[in-house]
Amino acid sequence: MRNLIIILALSNTGVTLAANTPAVEGLLKKYEAESGIKFSVQAGNELWRKEFVSAKTGDNRSCTSCHTSKLISTGTHIKTKKPIEPLAPSVNSERLMETKTINKWLKRNCKWTMGRECSTAEKGHLLTYIQSQ
Repeated sequence: MRNLIIILALSNTGVTLAANTPAVEGLLKKYEAESGIKFSVQAGNELWRKEFVSAKTGDNRSCTSCHTSKLISTGTHIKTKKPIEPLAPSVNSERLMETKTINKWLKRNCKWTMGRECSTAEKGHLLTYIQSQ
């Protein structure tokens, strides 16, 4: 009964409760052990919106360049113009389900956006932010 009251109270405030998948839980435990820090939604949100300058083109890039600032929205690939399904697990149950897929896209997108692979801490913050949406 107490849990039901808490869930109802949070739903009335607009807070979304996204379920942690086994893949997310495993990766966050691994990243936390490697980095020694506690990850936060706020740090992930800041990193999500941070702009990086592309060494190749000189243009500014951020995660929002393709995924938008609202993870519940459909994004658009900046080069191919193909739609990108919402990243938020609250509206797209296919997200964050497989460790291999999460690692693949973190590696690829960090390299494209930041010009390098994300650090363990950055991956932890980003994953914490994404799974909270």
